[in-house]
Amino acid sequence: MVGRTRTAVHPTLRSPFLRAFRARRTYDHRHDDARPWLFAIAVREIARHHRVEQARYRTLLRSAHDRGEEELADRVADAATPQTWRKPLVEALAGLSRRDRDVLLMIAWADLTYEEVARALQIPVGTVRSRLHRARQQIRKSLHRRTALELA
Repeated sequence: MVGRTRTAVHPTLRSPFLRAFRARRTYDHRHDDARPWLFAIAVREIARHHRVEQARYRTLLRSAHDRGEEELADRVADAATPQTWRKPLVEALAGLSRRDRDVLLMIAWADLTYEEVARALQIPVGTVRSRLHRARQQIRKSLHRRTALELA
């Protein structure tokens, strides 16, 4: 391989594509876009990985240390860094139901439409909308509560 760099792909990302390749004969060719089918496979694979992920989240939360009293200016400056938002975001995502989190991540990170998510998860579009709304509300509430506590 001259001029190419091989990068390692995390097994959680590789596994859905291997499953899709093995199940390629089951794809319904009436659909022009295979992304929802692929994401449905990915969601099922990630759901299998969910228990390990939850254990990791619980470990991260237990390992957090108490920073003690700091000046308000320091706390505000800390609140602006991405590293500071990691733990609250992990907590907020871990607090969502698997169904709500799947919809949120498929729309936010995979950039699927409501219709594509509905097809991938085999649920009505209205259910996608309500799960997304609920997930967004819970994330906002969790992050707002966390920010208020840290700045108090």
